[in-house]
Amino acid sequence: MADPILSLTNVTVKFGALRAVDSVWMTLAAGERRAVLGPNGAGKTTLFNAITGAIPPTTGKVFFDGVDMTNLPPEKRAQLGVARTFQITNLFGQMSVYENMKLAARGLSPSKFSLFGADRLTAEQEERVRLALSLSRLNGREQSPVREMSYGEQRQLEVAMALVGTPRLLLLDEPAAGLSPAERGYLAEIIRGLPRDLTVVLIEHDMDLALALVDSVTVMQNGKVIVESDPAGIRTNALVQEVYLGRPHKAVAAELEGDR
Repeated sequence: MADPILSLTNVTVKFGALRAVDSVWMTLAAGERRAVLGPNGAGKTTLFNAITGAIPPTTGKVFFDGVDMTNLPPEKRAQLGVARTFQITNLFGQMSVYENMKLAARGLSPSKFSLFGADRLTAEQEERVRLALSLSRLNGREQSPVREMSYGEQRQLEVAMALVGTPRLLLLDEPAAGLSPAERGYLAEIIRGLPRDLTVVLIEHDMDLALALVDSVTVMQNGKVIVESDPAGIRTNALVQEVYLGRPHKAVAAELEGDR
């Protein structure tokens, strides 16, 4: 069996006495599609932050394609091939689609400190911009002002900006948040159409949407992984149903203790 592209070993993130992520073990194969599900406060975004370097783990290790990147800063992880989107859009509304893409492309290059200079992108960077916009279904929109785009289109642009570095691991943090049902369906088609050699992990509160897009699922509650299964197993898992129905944590904790 091939080595995993991402491996988390006993990863814990503490804020004082709070364990936002609590002893998480996880492995992802190259090309895998994984959903991370759980109620608000489960630790999902903090887990993403530990993977991308926004918050270093308090304990544990994060390996990417065999490289220990536990203590690497976010930009070094990006250079290795790790990219992400965020819950809240983080775009330059006064600029065009192309200008936002240019910033994303230049941010990964040695010339990133001249982002607002007159220098053009290299031919290779231009090709990566073209491909990322095509994958995100924004080709032909290069000159559109971002502030005039719909929220769904802005979400598409965020995906395009994450793809411009040709990552090998893409983390999508609630990509469908705030979208209409039609926009959710369109975004799902975009995610489904991403290259299969790209490993994708997504956080999503819409369980039906998430389960239709992934091969495997990790469910978290109170910082812990409580279930890992395929989508069919998640749909019929009684513990997952109880968590999403808001059953008191003590009852779930007692059941977890009984399983050990």
